Amino acid sequence: MREDRQRLDKWLWFARFAKTRTLAAKLVTSGFVRLNGQRTDNAAKAVAVGDVVTVALPRTTVVVRVESLGDRRGPATEARQLYIDLNQDNAALVSNPDNR
Repeated sequence: MREDRQRLDKWLWFARFAKTRTLAAKLVTSGFVRLNGQRTDNAAKAVAVGDVVTVALPRTTVVVRVESLGDRRGPATEARQLYIDLNQDNAALVSNPDNR
């Protein structure tokens, strides 16, 4: 795989959306993950910086933009730097049509 890409299951594990890489792969293969709006069931799908990942977790749905590819599964503070949460009020999914 190219240096500017990373496996989806590995990125989800590094970003702490799953406790193990196996669980991250099951999350993907079970259809709970979308990459750039397209449902994927391939845990080896390549993720790049700028991609939007949607994860349907048991009690919530998380939409994030990939900001960095991880090198390891580090502490939570390090994992939070791998993505920007697009669910927050200050991050818009679409541009405001009034600000042209």
